[in-house]
Amino acid sequence: MLKVNVIVTILIVGVNFMIELNGNEFYNKDCIEVLKSLPEKSVDLIFADAPYNIGKDFGNNSDKWKDAKEYLNWCYTWIDECFRVLKDNGTFYIMTSTQYMPYLDIYCSENYFVINRIVWTYDSSGVQAKNKFGSLYEPILMCTKSKKSKYTFNAEDIMVEAKTGSQRKLIDYRKSPPQPYNTKKVPGNVWDFSRVRFKMKEYQNHPTQKPEALLERVILASSNKGDVVLDPFSGSFTTCKVALDLGRKCIGIELNSEYFEQGLKRCGYENEV
Repeated sequence: MLKVNVIVTILIVGVNFMIELNGNEFYNKDCIEVLKSLPEKSVDLIFADAPYNIGKDFGNNSDKWKDAKEYLNWCYTWIDECFRVLKDNGTFYIMTSTQYMPYLDIYCSENYFVINRIVWTYDSSGVQAKNKFGSLYEPILMCTKSKKSKYTFNAEDIMVEAKTGSQRKLIDYRKSPPQPYNTKKVPGNVWDFSRVRFKMKEYQNHPTQKPEALLERVILASSNKGDVVLDPFSGSFTTCKVALDLGRKCIGIELNSEYFEQGLKRCGYENEV
């Protein structure tokens, strides 16, 4: 990624960092603490892929809570803070595990508005199941502040092949005169993207890295160039990297200092830490 006229502001608090680079902000701090410090209605798009409370090793014991109630209360806290900083016309995508998504879905439905329930499906599960059906998907909520929110949706930027028209070349006889089906369409709510694996070009040393193609669809659909994209659990910094590549501004928050440094390098700022 090309770097031009880099302007750097670094704030160090204890062992935590806040770095501003060309209007992009990167925080090596707790996400709730950072979210509380951000201005209200200042972000256009949020993608949140929080720890799932399933014991993943993120290097800082940050994926294990005492019980489900404690975990969900924590989730409700950062969700509320994200909606606070989201603009009235902004969009918020939330990922979590299959077992906890029903609770977050109900919470967001009761307090905000759920536009879509999306399924990200992939080719194989991480651990092959022996006594049950293996998990081959992760759920995503697409939300706004209210049903009346006039959110961004750039349909033309995310078109995919419509096999009925492009491959089968069927004719729609319901129209007058009859005409071929479209060859392109807006994707449905089941997204088929391969998981990121070792030795892939985009691979980072992170246990729950999400594919760039998934974030590209989210960012192209729900933001415009120059918009601010926030990821409160940046992890491998896929969201920030793709946002920068697509001409957006980004705010990345990551608690683990090792991932934070890797993320800066991935975003093209390898000499800043």
